[in-house]
Amino acid sequence: MATFSHLRPSNAKLPPTFEAFRHVGFRLLWPANFFSYVSRWMQMMMLFYLVAELTDNSPFLVSLVGFFGMIPLLTFGAVGGVLADRVNRRNLLIFTQAVNMAAGLFMLVLIITDHVQFWHSYIAVLASGLGWAFDMPSRRSIVLDVTGRGGVTNAMALDSVGMHASRMTGPVFGGALIATTGLVGGYVAILTLYVVSVIFLSFIKLPPRERPAGAPNILRNLVEGFSYVRGHRIILATVIVTVLMNLLLFPYMQMVPVIARETLNAGPGLMGFLMGADGAGAIIGSIAIASFGRLTYHGRVYLGGSLLGLMLVFIFAWSQWIELSLPVLVLLGLGTAGFGTMQSTIVVITASDEMRGRALGVISLAIGAGPIGALLIGLVAEFTSPSTAIMMFASLGVITVGSVALLMPELRGRMTQRIQREPSEQPAEAQPATRGT
Repeated sequence: MATFSHLRPSNAKLPPTFEAFRHVGFRLLWPANFFSYVSRWMQMMMLFYLVAELTDNSPFLVSLVGFFGMIPLLTFGAVGGVLADRVNRRNLLIFTQAVNMAAGLFMLVLIITDHVQFWHSYIAVLASGLGWAFDMPSRRSIVLDVTGRGGVTNAMALDSVGMHASRMTGPVFGGALIATTGLVGGYVAILTLYVVSVIFLSFIKLPPRERPAGAPNILRNLVEGFSYVRGHRIILATVIVTVLMNLLLFPYMQMVPVIARETLNAGPGLMGFLMGADGAGAIIGSIAIASFGRLTYHGRVYLGGSLLGLMLVFIFAWSQWIELSLPVLVLLGLGTAGFGTMQSTIVVITASDEMRGRALGVISLAIGAGPIGALLIGLVAEFTSPSTAIMMFASLGVITVGSVALLMPELRGRMTQRIQREPSEQPAEAQPATRGT
């Protein structure tokens, strides 16, 4: 059983919104995650643009970038959860960053030597997706490691601020670099940001924790994780909504480059703004959640944000005007903030210590529905249009997520009582000030 006696936050006066930054470990983890997220979104935007450019705006071939980037979550996401419970999480994150750097260097060499073809993008994004699948459960679990249970909701919200900020700055920065320095300059920036992320990670000190004895039995651990989630109604409902959102909402991102070029007549710079617009709204939403302190009804925020996002993506697909599309995407980000922040928070605060990593691994597996959604929306768009495909998926999403809200009321109930405060976690003013984690 993990304890949190090492978590003695400093007495530095910070607004409640930024409470988690009192922990030294979180002050290192946040920028490490942020720079990693920015690099990932920059690469996704640049590869969407590259494939659209090389394939004359083929919706299906563009959607394959999202498919190959997310398919590792479907095949290896649960394995990443098992590793999060058994290995040093910080070292795993550093290793996966190295994999991401190798994928970026691969594309940089091909672009410099003028040998790049559209299918090379699928190889690069597949390698990055593998790193994402293996490190995401650890990346979320470390938030609890460095802050403790009492501050985890605030810390998760602040981490989501960084994630959503990256969704805004990554595509915008990537589009600006394509317009000014080309893809070469973009990939140099990506590699630089990965190096910075590794530097921050290397300074994080994690508390000692007990690990299962003996060699890992991956299959048995996976079965245990699925069995645990199946018997836990709140986590099960969270997983189902995660599947639906990644199947029916988030694939719209694959269609933005095509809609930007064909419907809105946008170049790479404006395309970057469109791809990053929802990130601006998500930042506002995440900061608002962080400011609320200890929420009581996490599931209601989760469900409300999901439904808001689905309704707004329908309006985006209907829009023919950039003046409407941009603000609608910003508002869409408010909804995805509620979904994204609460998705992992609900699991972290309701799962037992020994099963948390595996439960987050099942969430990673659920996020793996994204590539199936990307493939399906690409096929539907090929035979109809990108806008029609998005509207069809959004309508189905409202119906199915709404059904989960009605049929699984546990997700709408109070969760505060489920957060068990560790004995060693005392109010900050009662703890002696100390440096370090």
